[in-house]
Amino acid sequence: MAARVRYTAMDQQPQLAPLEALELLKEGNRRFLADAPYNPPMDRLHRLHLAAAQRPFAAYLSCSDSRVPPELLFERGLGELFIVRNAGNTLCATALGNLEFAVTQLQVPLIVVMGHEACGAIRAAVSVARGETAYSSNVSKVLQSLLPAVLEADPWAEDLCNAAALCNVRKVVKELQKEASPALLDPQAEGRLLVVGAYYHLDSGRVVFLDQ
Repeated sequence: MAARVRYTAMDQQPQLAPLEALELLKEGNRRFLADAPYNPPMDRLHRLHLAAAQRPFAAYLSCSDSRVPPELLFERGLGELFIVRNAGNTLCATALGNLEFAVTQLQVPLIVVMGHEACGAIRAAVSVARGETAYSSNVSKVLQSLLPAVLEADPWAEDLCNAAALCNVRKVVKELQKEASPALLDPQAEGRLLVVGAYYHLDSGRVVFLDQ
């Protein structure tokens, strides 16, 4: 007799609207802040179900920093988030292609660009902008993409690195909202896709969604 697959609430409900997907993330971060126990299904039957197909409800462009794992910050389980990570959450060609795949092939209704305080990549870019440090050629390529945000940030800010990290999030969100390919612009115009920025506070665990 074939084993019966246990479906979760995410499996059973229809495709979420963008704001519904955003609220799920906010709810998860509230649980995270409250230290509320959350045990998403990860048993064998659930994994077998996911092996057939994935159906994430949000795509994430996030920093590679080991302290910033989106699944944990929002208390989500296997198959729920499509995550793209790189140093400084930059919108390189690879990241953009991944996000387009999530929208066109997986029909995610929400893209979140998340930066965070005390970002090492941003700090390194600030150091380069000040002429204080030189890095290897490959690292330098990453930092070059962060320099516009560093130069745009208020130089008199109490913490230039954190100010630049926020500028970088807003810059990437603007690119995705205004300058991306039709693969991302069309579903936004039709109301099927929402692109938002977010900022994670390491000390408190709180994720603040920008302009929401």
